[in-house]
Amino acid sequence: MALAQPEPQGGLLPQRTAPLRGALATTACMETLQVGYLHAVAAAAGCSLAQPFPDNGIDWHVSHSAPGHTVDDEVTIKVQLKCTYQIAPHPPGAAFSFTLDNDHLVKLARSPVSVHKILVVMLVPRTQDEWVRAGHDRLDLRHCCYWINLAGHPVTGRRRTTVRIPTSRIFDDRALCEIMARVGVGGRP
Repeated sequence: MALAQPEPQGGLLPQRTAPLRGALATTACMETLQVGYLHAVAAAAGCSLAQPFPDNGIDWHVSHSAPGHTVDDEVTIKVQLKCTYQIAPHPPGAAFSFTLDNDHLVKLARSPVSVHKILVVMLVPRTQDEWVRAGHDRLDLRHCCYWINLAGHPVTGRRRTTVRIPTSRIFDDRALCEIMARVGVGGRP
């Protein structure tokens, strides 16, 4: 006798018992998760990635080739990744606050530049059990990445400065293509 199982909602597999996770520090796991998010977005946008070594305050170089680019056949932006569980998903309002060390902000805020930089901030659930859900038709990474170009942003704190990240700037493949299209014609991200 077979028991009928309800079809999982949206193709996701049902919740299972939490597995025994490795002992890697949560912050290291958060860094790996946000890199996976960046790789997925870059792949869907048709971009290539390069990781500078040493990184010198910039995590990734993202490049994009398209016939519409007028400044060069391939344009590149620099991306700094940050990840936090201290900000709840779906932040209310038009923006949320994120604090950066002033040394880091100075690097991201420099203007003018020959290669534009963006900050990408990923908001994740506090527990790793909630970061990823897989199904037969998709892989959900939770929660979301947001981006901002901080060129010209002033340093206001003694050691750290709080910046406002617009909730309308979700970092996905379409946003990345739009950023590259603007940079490709000589504009800012």
